[in-house]
Amino acid sequence: MLSHLLHQYLSLLGALLTLVTVVTTSTYHDYCIIGAGPGGLQMAYFLEQSNRDYVVFERANTTGSFYTVYPRHRKLISINKRHTGKSNKEFNLRHDWNSLISHDESLLLKHYSKEMFPHADALVQYLQDFHTKLGLNVQFNSNMQNIQKVANDSSSGGYVYMMEDDNGSPYTCSKVIVATGIALPNIPTEVPGMEYADGYESVSINPEDFEGQSVLILGRGNAAFEVADSIYGSTNVIHMVGRSRVRLAWATHYVGDLRAVNNGLLDTYQLKSLDGVLEAGLDEVKLVKQGSKFILQFKDEDEDSLFPLDNFALREPYDRIVRCLGFKFDTSIFNETSKMVLGKGRTKKFPKIDYDYQSVNNPGMYVVGVASHSLDFRKSAGGFIHGYRYTARALHHLMEWRYHQVPWPSTTGPITQLLTHIIKRINEASGTYQMFGILGDIIILKNDGKEYVYLEEYPINLIHRLEEDSGHPASRIIAVVLQYGANFSGPGNDIFRVDRATGEPSEAHTSNFLHPVVYYYDTLPTKSQMLRIAKDELLPRPKLMHHIVEDFLTVWDGPLSHILPLRRYLENVLSSDMRNFFSEDCLEMALTRRTVPVFCEDYLGGQGLTGFRALQS
Repeated sequence: MLSHLLHQYLSLLGALLTLVTVVTTSTYHDYCIIGAGPGGLQMAYFLEQSNRDYVVFERANTTGSFYTVYPRHRKLISINKRHTGKSNKEFNLRHDWNSLISHDESLLLKHYSKEMFPHADALVQYLQDFHTKLGLNVQFNSNMQNIQKVANDSSSGGYVYMMEDDNGSPYTCSKVIVATGIALPNIPTEVPGMEYADGYESVSINPEDFEGQSVLILGRGNAAFEVADSIYGSTNVIHMVGRSRVRLAWATHYVGDLRAVNNGLLDTYQLKSLDGVLEAGLDEVKLVKQGSKFILQFKDEDEDSLFPLDNFALREPYDRIVRCLGFKFDTSIFNETSKMVLGKGRTKKFPKIDYDYQSVNNPGMYVVGVASHSLDFRKSAGGFIHGYRYTARALHHLMEWRYHQVPWPSTTGPITQLLTHIIKRINEASGTYQMFGILGDIIILKNDGKEYVYLEEYPINLIHRLEEDSGHPASRIIAVVLQYGANFSGPGNDIFRVDRATGEPSEAHTSNFLHPVVYYYDTLPTKSQMLRIAKDELLPRPKLMHHIVEDFLTVWDGPLSHILPLRRYLENVLSSDMRNFFSEDCLEMALTRRTVPVFCEDYLGGQGLTGFRALQS
């Protein structure tokens, strides 16, 4: 028995000594970011500003290497709106979908392109300048692999992560931030004949190569329509097959759905000019080569047989098949100890993470950029630069408190300034505007409602963990979130119907378009309440709730339509008169009343006129 225990002890001691040796002989960093795309660079900027020990590993020799290839036809679909009529930088970021957050005014994409939808090369140059001008610590030609999780009691998360580059040089990291994106082409090899298809990643971008050809495109996302849009002037016919109906971004308000800049094929389809779009699941079909042509058949058909229906939509053969089935997360850089669990269903192409952007099975491993989109897929903009620049900042705030005891940045003020503060934020904030329904402003009521602490762009799905994740004690809170109406739109809905919007403040709760919603909780929601949120709700049912009526200009500063209803709501929350008064009115009330409104409490100490005996003394 003793010999067995001694053997175990010596084995454990040997493993510990090996670990210490590896850690001391490898290069160590507190934070290791994998990938120097927009997400990785944005996170690097925040760490640089906080003077943290970090490094960015990039396998290519340039930043933003994904955009040196994609989109294949080089036109971005992200808006570069250079003019808004306003000089407020924060407001202007609401309509700049390409720039990252920084203090350098020159690092805005509007200085790199005048096009509404810029050429991808402009973004590549922008990202290179973002790296060099801000002095970010990027290590190029570093293809990290064999990332492994090793138990370590001295690490804040209980583990450290070890990895190596192509040259076998070892690195050790306390925290790993994965910013590799979703860049692995999705190739469903289970579909017979898929090898006959040209992939989006390699298909020719020269329209002349499709001259006089009949083309079948598999997929119906932006990549598929991008290819179709570039060649439909050269082809005989283009047929497009996807498992679900076309979802138009302007109908769903999800920017990842089909954008108008790419949907020219819908015209030639609906105006009867040979091209067409139809629904079919790829798990039901096979691709068959017949001579120099290709046909699509159902799996249970004999390859040599005629179609059972002589009017089958895809009965004609094709000269070429193009696969445009999107991308997925690449797990090959991890070994078995750290391989990230993937999502399920429609989020299966993303790594599975919690609402603090941390891997569900790897403490201390976080995800930023496109790969973090599982948290708001088809709900908000977290899969795109104009969304994940804000979620990266939110993650940075979370880590600053968790690992360095730096509380979430906040502003404190007297309650008399709260109404003005909220109005200012809902009319200019870009983070809550772009990440609607995901990031919200949190107001902590302090000192019996006499003052407040204002936290900007906090992940609302962590509201039940506000104290432990932000470093701010909280009980009574107000959350301000921008959101669409529950039945705002969707495939099949007439989004241009006459009654699509309301301007009546009393009907604000029926607003369809993006509008502010204010939630008041007299105690923080619990974890169990968060788990029971209904499908059409963002947060647990609050004690008091207020919708600010939608506005055509998305400007909520109308004295009667927007400000007055909000003020009355706050008065109900605080049980106080929240009106503002002139000095002489405050003085008069102070001299004639026992109590005065909150705004006037500075006059006579807020006590009003004291009793006669007190005056005598």
